[in-house]
Amino acid sequence: MKHFLALLIFLVGATAFAQTELRGKVADFLTYEPIESASVYIENTTIGSITNTDGNFILKVPQEHLKDTLVISSIGYKSFRVVIDGFENNSDIYLEEDVASLDEVVIVSDPRPTTGNEIVVKAIERLPRNLPEHSYLQKGFLRHKERNKKEYKWLIESAITLYDSSYASAAKNELKINVDETRKSYDLRNIDTLFTYSAYLKSIGSKAGNLNRNSIKTATLIEAIKWNDTRVNGLENLFKGKLNLIRNSNVTGALFGNNMLEKHQFKLDTILVDNGRKIYKIEISKGSDFVGLNTPNIYNEGFEAKGWIYIYYDNYAVKKVEYELIASSDVQKKRSKSLYDTQVIHKLVVGYKEYDDKMYPNYIYYETPKLVNTGDRSSDRFKTEAALGFDKGEQYYYTIQEILFTEIIKDPELLKQELQQNDWSADIFSSRPYNESFWENYNVLLESKEEAKLIQDLTQRATLFKQ
Repeated sequence: MKHFLALLIFLVGATAFAQTELRGKVADFLTYEPIESASVYIENTTIGSITNTDGNFILKVPQEHLKDTLVISSIGYKSFRVVIDGFENNSDIYLEEDVASLDEVVIVSDPRPTTGNEIVVKAIERLPRNLPEHSYLQKGFLRHKERNKKEYKWLIESAITLYDSSYASAAKNELKINVDETRKSYDLRNIDTLFTYSAYLKSIGSKAGNLNRNSIKTATLIEAIKWNDTRVNGLENLFKGKLNLIRNSNVTGALFGNNMLEKHQFKLDTILVDNGRKIYKIEISKGSDFVGLNTPNIYNEGFEAKGWIYIYYDNYAVKKVEYELIASSDVQKKRSKSLYDTQVIHKLVVGYKEYDDKMYPNYIYYETPKLVNTGDRSSDRFKTEAALGFDKGEQYYYTIQEILFTEIIKDPELLKQELQQNDWSADIFSSRPYNESFWENYNVLLESKEEAKLIQDLTQRATLFKQ
């Protein structure tokens, strides 16, 4: 009887946590080209994922949702819907383009904006009613990678929790991030340059003097590398800084704040359809003034903005922002060319999901070049680059952070419990033990074929390094 009860408890527990794994590929009906970043989700829930660059997706569905509807949607296409237990796994889903119709006449007391500038200004004004007005938690998956033009040098995959008290509160004090679990962590970077080390010394009030790699203590160099990691790649920088364009538009000096039109211009391009709703596609271009981020210890000024913003026609909610900051001033152009060999210094994509009539961040992509083994501005630089065997593709590094949020929690008791029990550390760089059972039922971003190969190569090199 004891064995029977133990088996029964095990089976009940296994059923409660059982998941059905869905896989498929999303492509354009006419061109057969894969559709990247298409939304794949369970209708009326917060459970979902997106497609990778190959158009492929993976989604783990709890058993209680097998009778619910799976929705696959992308801006500019008709949505695909199917009952989950009737979905054919590993199938190809083809989406047809959807064209918006503007035939109807809408009579409203408030005159409708007609230009891109007017529409974006309206959308910013509507943020208090379109963004969450109460506290919430989000569970998500982070893939942090650093690479040169040839291979991955660093990879971290983690489960994270985000707490936000509301749009009305300042993110600097009322937004928290915690790294819950780590799935992968490989670090095979070359030692950061003396240029970075001298910047670290300056930040702590020390003088660099004549630096020599052999005279630097390893422990001090490690501290400098950690400092450089945090100032460039820290999650808190991404969520609490100016590049969180929509969430932080109400703070002083925000990029999408009061003087937004001095640094940006917005031009209405067309009207598309997203899951049956009309949506403005608006081009972002440079304004009369440079864009700057005012980052401590980093010269982050002298940019011009470029990209797109997608805004729903009916309620002016922001659905997606694609945003780049490109070196524009003479000083920034020279600096970017010398240190990074690129003029695109910040590349950001933020997508939002509507849930209970509010917009929550769903997917974030952030890319920036980084000072690692770069920036040799000494008299020997040209000799170094002309040397036999020198490979410029290995010299310049950039880092990428991708975040997929898969769950929204608004229950006050659960929020209180999480706030009390969680230590709230946003440090993605500290190693943590691997918890296999945790990851069995956790939704993650599916790698593309190219990413999978690069990650496999990195894993093999990391194994050899340990041996």
